[in-house]
Amino acid sequence: MIGKLEGAKWKKSSRSSNSGGNCVEMACGTSSAHAIRDSKNPAHGTLVFDGDTATRFVNSLKAGRFDR
Repeated sequence: MIGKLEGAKWKKSSRSSNSGGNCVEMACGTSSAHAIRDSKNPAHGTLVFDGDTATRFVNSLKAGRFDR
């Protein structure tokens, strides 16, 4: 699935800041692949989802299901 992200444009979250806090980016690949990564350290891994799973993951984030 990583190959489907070649040439994808990464978009930084509107809730990310430049002050070194929590920063994430999301990209949509050339097909149904979607990816999320740490924009401060993009080389340390990427979560890759299909479209439906990405939507459920983002909705869970918005709902606070992963808040500590």
